Order: sequence, then structure tokens, then C-alpha cells
Amino acid sequence: MPKKIIVANWKMNPSTVDEAENLLDNVLQGINVGRNEVIICPPFLYLPRIKEALDYKEKEGVVLGAQNAYLQNKGAFTGEISPLMLKHVGVEYVILGHSERRKHFFETDQMINKKIKACLENGLKVVFCIGETDEEQVAGEKEKVLTQQIQKGLLDITDFKNIIVAYEPVWAIGTGNSCSIQETKNSVDFIRKLVNNKTRVLYGGSVNKDNAKEYVKEGKVDGFVVGGESLIPENFIHLVNSL
Repeated sequence: MPKKIIVANWKMNPSTVDEAENLLDNVLQGINVGRNEVIICPPFLYLPRIKEALDYKEKEGVVLGAQNAYLQNKGAFTGEISPLMLKHVGVEYVILGHSERRKHFFETDQMINKKIKACLENGLKVVFCIGETDEEQVAGEKEKVLTQQIQKGLLDITDFKNIIVAYEPVWAIGTGNSCSIQETKNSVDFIRKLVNNKTRVLYGGSVNKDNAKEYVKEGKVDGFVVGGESLIPENFIHLVNSL
């Protein structure tokens, strides 16, 4: 079975770097990664400390990721973090196109496309998030939305070996209302027709320790983007170990 990829998106949590390192320690003590890969994505401020902790613990299969990146390597862009900076602190993966970035920070498909290209040019791997809102789903526009996000987000990109697609229906994120297994499989099958057929497709949206294995077995996903559950060590450990 091909390796599974589990992305721990800590979002804007926890409140201090000491708490972040303690969270990582608790997770590393319990997870059995096997031949899979776990990507820890803490807030920007914590990246150096988490990288140091990962290097010290030497936990094979656990690597560092970032939650965002800017589309330039340097310049007068107050408050932004460049792909080059991320590369230099040991980041391997970057989450781009997350629905919270699209909604709260008004990121467009065109902007996300530029960010993806900038990250790839710097040797970073990209977790490219796509997904429909509740309104779009009810209106029967899911496939239209996914097609647009993929076509515009991956415009002029031909090398897919460092791109992972994460299907995250917006209505399922943080709501406890996870997408059904069959609906997830249908969406994943549809996405695979739009990208390189070797591109891995993850699922995100209220995934937890109890349903993860079924998403892999029946939903045919290649792994997960995990939000809230990644902040609860025992739950995240259970989820990873179940795979």
C-alpha cells in the first residue's frame, strides 16, 4: 500500500512556543508512523523551535511544514514570510489555498497559483487545498468549483511530483459534519481526472480517530489534513496509528 500523508495543521495554536513543543513531544512519544509521513505545520513563530525539536528527537517520517507562504522571495512586503525563508529554516511542505486564507484574507485562485509556483521554485512541496462551500454544494456546483480551483490554481504547472491536492469541503471544516465516505470517494475520483493521475489526494474536514481508516479503505484517499484533532495528542496519535 502506498504511504499515507497526514498533515497536522495547528492553525493559530497553541498560545506559546513552550506549549507547542510540549504538544509535539506528546505526539512523538505515541505515534507509530511506519512507512507513512506526518507533516507538522505550526504557526510561523514556532517553526525554528519545532524544527530543532524534530531534529533532536530524530523521529523518522515526521517533517516540518508551514501554513502559508508569500509569492515573492524578498522585498517590501510587510508582515509576509517568503518561500526562501521557509526553506532556510527547514520547512519541507507548505499548505496553500486553505479555505480560511481564501475567506478571511481574500486569496484568489490567481494569487494561490503564484504562491504555488514560488514555493516549487524554492524546492518546497505544496499541499494545495480546494473545496466547495455549503452554498455551492447545495446549488450543485461542487464539480464546477473544484474544476475552477484546480485549473486556475495549477495554471501553467506541468510538474506535479511535488504537489499534493487536499480536498477540504468548506462546510465540513471544524463543524463535526464530515463528508460521507461515498461522497468523498466521488470527489477524489473527480479530482484525479483533473490532475496527474499519480498526484496524491488527501481529505480534510472533521476527520478524526474513528473515521480515518474508513476514509482510506473505502474513500480511497491518500491521507489527511487534520485540524482540531491534531491539537489533542491522544486523538492524533490514535488517528496516525490506525493507518
